[in-house]
Amino acid sequence: MRIGILGVPLDLGASLRGTDMGPSAIRYAGLADALGAIGHTVTEFGNVTVPVAGQIQGGTALHYLDEIVAVCERVADAVGSLMDGGHVPLVLGGDHSLALGTLAAVGRRHPDLGLIWMDAHGDFNTPETSPSGNIHGMPLAAIVGRGDPVLVNLGGRHPKVRESQTALVGARDLDPGERLALRDSDVTVLTMKEIDELGVAAVIRHALRATTGDGSRPLHLSLDMDVVDPLRAPGVGTPVDGGLNFREAHLAMELISQSGALVSMEIVECNPIRDQENRTGRLAAALAASALGKRIL
Repeated sequence: MRIGILGVPLDLGASLRGTDMGPSAIRYAGLADALGAIGHTVTEFGNVTVPVAGQIQGGTALHYLDEIVAVCERVADAVGSLMDGGHVPLVLGGDHSLALGTLAAVGRRHPDLGLIWMDAHGDFNTPETSPSGNIHGMPLAAIVGRGDPVLVNLGGRHPKVRESQTALVGARDLDPGERLALRDSDVTVLTMKEIDELGVAAVIRHALRATTGDGSRPLHLSLDMDVVDPLRAPGVGTPVDGGLNFREAHLAMELISQSGALVSMEIVECNPIRDQENRTGRLAAALAASALGKRIL
């Protein structure tokens, strides 16, 4: 593959600062070298410009709405350009709000896109259900066409992915309003309960069937590092106990890679301020390599 790495140092969607340093932490962990060792050609596209929280006012019902939308529009333009140039986009975050920009670009080029969203949280809030007003808790809802019209219509396409071709994997901390919305949706929801009962391999295969059908539909992977247990990935914005262990996370990536459907990927919510010796950044780089073809044998 020709892989294009794009950083989005965004932390405006969250309450805690620090995810803006996530792209640097993942790069510093040797991401490009790991992908090059597999045989890929890796091109660095730098970072999208993002304003600093302390320099702007966030006092709206949806915190930093205008600024986040502007960043996501820049992400959509950048991802679209690198895809048009023949690169597979690997987007590094940054908080999960940035996925609105990634999916705006990828969904425009792959109208029948499937989406696997691996996350401890649902990210399925709307302004009416959000307890915080933080936009990083809303992107999945907006991507499938629910919520604030400015977010839903970002990039000029809605829904960016169909609910029926979306799978949420690894959730274990849902707000009451988004829990009801997910039950009412066509999103395939595979929580940690299903992973505990069935095993991660069966759950990922289920998610792949739901999102890619017989494997003919292209797939985007949105990987929030908090899907991994904080014992393994302490450096995340909103850690939740009881997540994937090291081998479960790698097996999930390996199965997604083996599907042959992956056309784009993002890794988000890596927060070096909360990390220990860049453990989460190193794991993020290793998981990206597994998703993009690294094998044990």
